[in-house]
Amino acid sequence: MSQFVKTRRDGAVLVITLDRPEKKNALTGAMYDSMTLALTVADDEAGIGAVLFLGAGGAFTAGNDIGDFLAFAMAQGQTPVESPALRFIRALASAKKPMVASVDGVAVGVGATMILHCDYVLASSRAVFQTPFVDLGLVPEAGSSLLLPQRVGPARAAEMLLFGDKVDGETAAKIGLVNELHDSEGMDTRALERARALAAKPRAAMLATRKLLHGDKARVMARIEEESKLFTEALHSDEARQAFMSFMAKSKK
Repeated sequence: MSQFVKTRRDGAVLVITLDRPEKKNALTGAMYDSMTLALTVADDEAGIGAVLFLGAGGAFTAGNDIGDFLAFAMAQGQTPVESPALRFIRALASAKKPMVASVDGVAVGVGATMILHCDYVLASSRAVFQTPFVDLGLVPEAGSSLLLPQRVGPARAAEMLLFGDKVDGETAAKIGLVNELHDSEGMDTRALERARALAAKPRAAMLATRKLLHGDKARVMARIEEESKLFTEALHSDEARQAFMSFMAKSKK
């Protein structure tokens, strides 16, 4: 498990905090595994009624830790099924309890796509959502090629996924990517209030309504597997290798 993912109970809310501020909460395999375990606990424990995702230090998450990500990707004998990121994405997509996210600062890659599985998302004015998969020679993940057009419309989804355009918090609220725009100060408290409100609702009715709202999970899971296959193929391409080398060179300057 990872020291960079903190979990705590606030009544019926399970709070998951990404706590690696010096790296803008960039995600390692161990961090993914910790979040997967937390979601499993939330599903299994009757006393938990909602899950809240927070990011420490003025960031949600900068996405994958590039060094950790490349080390895993290039390891011999690894397959998509064994990927910690994919295990987390599957757990996220199949989660039974309602989920809330509070996004302050950067939300890059999976930081942007994971919120598509959440039921209520707050963003600050300094939030920045970005999905630069194509720029890295990759394809979208977490079912975002299906869910993002449903959330914000095909045109805006194309801007985000094809161009990798950044979306600030105010724009995210206007286009419906998030539910609420809030000042950075106090937004995690507001997010906890929203999560508590969901957790306090009649449980059976809440879970049934959420299931209806989310629709056919099989379609989402099938898209996740399709994306994963293409993602893995792209990851081992010369195009992606060159893109990552360029990214790493820029990050060292």
